[in-house]
Amino acid sequence: MKIPSKTLYLLIFFLISSCVNTVQKDKSIIYKKELYRSLGFALIYSDESFTNKVINKKMKSNEFGIIHAFLKRNTLVKIINPLNSKFVIGKVINNAIYPEVFNIVITKPISKVLNLDYENPYVEVIQLKKNKKFIAKEANIFDEEKNVAEKVPVNEIKIDDLSKEKIKTLNKSKKSRYTLLISDFYYEVSAKKLKKNLIKTTKSKKFFVKKINDKQYRLLVGPFNNFNALKGIYISLNNLGFEDLNIYID
Repeated sequence: MKIPSKTLYLLIFFLISSCVNTVQKDKSIIYKKELYRSLGFALIYSDESFTNKVINKKMKSNEFGIIHAFLKRNTLVKIINPLNSKFVIGKVINNAIYPEVFNIVITKPISKVLNLDYENPYVEVIQLKKNKKFIAKEANIFDEEKNVAEKVPVNEIKIDDLSKEKIKTLNKSKKSRYTLLISDFYYEVSAKKLKKNLIKTTKSKKFFVKKINDKQYRLLVGPFNNFNALKGIYISLNNLGFEDLNIYID
C-alpha cells in the first residue's frame, strides 16, 4: 500500500521526535518504561453512549466504573480534576473502543465526586504502581457524594482532595482555555517545518512553536475555549497518525 507523501512526511517527524525517550547501548535500543500519564477529557458514560455506539462496551452507569482503551484490567489509576484538586483512585474494570479524543471513560458517580464540568470534563489520568499503598484522607465532598462513595469497597475506590498539599489550583473565575501538545523537537527548524505542513493539511492557523530552552522546541495548537472547539482538530491529528495527545489548560 502506497503511503501519501504528506502523511509519510508527518510520520517521519513524529517518529524522530519520539526517540527522546530511548537510549543507545551496544547497538541496541533500550526503551525507558514509564507509567501512563495523560491530560485530556473524560468520556462520562451513559446508556446512550453505548446505544449510539460511541463506546463498544456497556457499563453499570450508577456504579463506580473506569474503562480505558489499553491499560490492563485491574490497573490502578488516579483521576484528578485540576480545577478543584479532587481525585479518585480506582481500578480499570475493562478495555473498550471509544473516540481517541477522550483519555478515559468514567461513570457519573465518579464525575460527581470529582465535580466535573459535563461540557468540559477535563481530567488528568495517572497510572499507579500496584504495590504502592494508599491511605485515604478525609475527603472534602458534599453529603450526597459521601453517600455514593460509602457504597464502594474501600479497596476498590478511594477519594481525596489535595487542599492541604502544595498543589497549584486553577482560578475558577477565569475562563479555561485548552491547548494541544503535538511534540517536542531538538531543532527549531524541525518544529517549524511540521507546523507549516500541519497548517496546510488541517487548514487550521492555530499551530505555534514555543521555545522551552535552547535544545527543546514545542509544537502546539490552540488555544481553544472548550471541548467542542478542540475536538475537530484533535480528530484531524489522529487521522494523520498523532495519538495520545496531551491537552493543557490555562
